[in-house]
Amino acid sequence: MWKTSHCPLRGIPAPTRWKRRKSGEHSAGITNQLARDFTALIPNTKWVTDLTYISTQEDWLYLAVVLDLFSRQVIGWSMQPQLGRDLVIQAVLMAVWQKSTPQAVILHSNRNTQYTAQEFQVFLKAHGIVSSMSGVGNWYDNAVAESFFGLLKRERVYRRRYQTRAKTRMDMFDYIERFYNQQRSHSFTQGLAPRNFREQHVQQSSLTCP
Repeated sequence: MWKTSHCPLRGIPAPTRWKRRKSGEHSAGITNQLARDFTALIPNTKWVTDLTYISTQEDWLYLAVVLDLFSRQVIGWSMQPQLGRDLVIQAVLMAVWQKSTPQAVILHSNRNTQYTAQEFQVFLKAHGIVSSMSGVGNWYDNAVAESFFGLLKRERVYRRRYQTRAKTRMDMFDYIERFYNQQRSHSFTQGLAPRNFREQHVQQSSLTCP
């Protein structure tokens, strides 16, 4: 049984692995709209998405996430026992629901079949989302999403033994919504947690509006 602690939660730093490499080729006319520029001046203009798998004693459980590059906040996520298009569609749909502005947004992904599928691409166009894709086999093109999964696994997954998928979902909710979004500080967001950084921007914008 896990013991509770009154010490504040802290993230575990990781060694920097940034290198400059050329982006690979693209398919189906989808180009790399980000070109490794992982900055955004306002929310909901650049998103990144990716998926990973988590081992449980019941079998694999797959997780897809969408992060807003402005705040690094996870604004959409989905977990399912099957690795299919619906997994990534549900994650993006959650992000779309919280989007309050009508402007177009770039969604960057890798070249997994879930993202290149026609059904997914039609879904993006229907919601005013511009598809962007990494080069062939080059994770540096989607480094922010890859880094998030690295944090998730070091700080939570590798420290647990998940007996059931249900308990895994509960723990992922706890990490993403309660810890990462609301408590984990980032140097990129001036030491604030992603949600706090986003809320600070909204408050400052409301004060400057005429």
